[in-house]
Amino acid sequence: MPSPVPTLLFILLLAGITSAFRICAFNAQRLTVAKVAKVHIMETIVKILARCDITVLQEVVDTSGDAIPLLLRDLNRFDDSGPYSSLSSPLLGRSTYMEKYVYVYRSHKTQVLNAYVYDDKTDVFAREPFVAQFSLPSKVLPKLALVPLHTTPKDVATELDALHIVFLNVSQQWQSEVNVILLGDFNADCSSLSKKRQGELVLRTKPGFLWVIPDGEDTTVRDSTHCTYDRIVVHGEHCQGLVKWAAPFKFPQSFQLTEAEALNISDHYPVEVELNGAPGWPLAYIPVNVVMLLLHTGLDSTL
Repeated sequence: MPSPVPTLLFILLLAGITSAFRICAFNAQRLTVAKVAKVHIMETIVKILARCDITVLQEVVDTSGDAIPLLLRDLNRFDDSGPYSSLSSPLLGRSTYMEKYVYVYRSHKTQVLNAYVYDDKTDVFAREPFVAQFSLPSKVLPKLALVPLHTTPKDVATELDALHIVFLNVSQQWQSEVNVILLGDFNADCSSLSKKRQGELVLRTKPGFLWVIPDGEDTTVRDSTHCTYDRIVVHGEHCQGLVKWAAPFKFPQSFQLTEAEALNISDHYPVEVELNGAPGWPLAYIPVNVVMLLLHTGLDSTL
């Protein structure tokens, strides 16, 4: 009988090479304590979050500060994909209506290195971006900056053009950081942004920005709408080189929900981008439960 040690090392090496990293953005539509207190809503949001290594939640309007801890509690109990942690912006907005951006992330695979709310001196943004830099388990791409934005529908073009200025600010803040993902509910389609104006955006005309959620891809839940509101834009040679796929996650179909049931969760689909695993994704980032499972199975006898 072969020794289990070489076989186990082979499996671990294979897992280390093929492991991917998924980044998501989800407009959770007015997320409050009252909303997550509803069991069926909580269960669905937890299943959505458990798909991703980092999720940027938008439209978190909870003022009590209790909604995200409750969500994390259930997420960490859901399966063995965690543990998860979170990073929240302050409430952002121009009036009594305020929102937070909240990052929910697998803390055994990534950590927050830096974060700041963009200093919007000229008040271009209704909800200024909450920028965060994360470590990644990759020698090819050891860190990555995320810039989320939820635009206001009446100023979509202005805010999206200003997002390029935020990108330049991020690059300056973190000394020529070029691997950046811009993501969120941009409202970048239909009546909020014409096709002509889409083509004129700075992030379309400047080289180096890859829009990985294609035009024409529906990111809305309602059957009566077909709009590509939610977007992911990738910048940086290393980051773009690792993009495996990107798409909206159509959770009503996956979870067999009616339209009415799905709209209780959100009127938006999450959007996701998966980065390929590559040589240099360290073994240290393989979850302990996976290692233990391999140790306690007879996989070596089948190879």
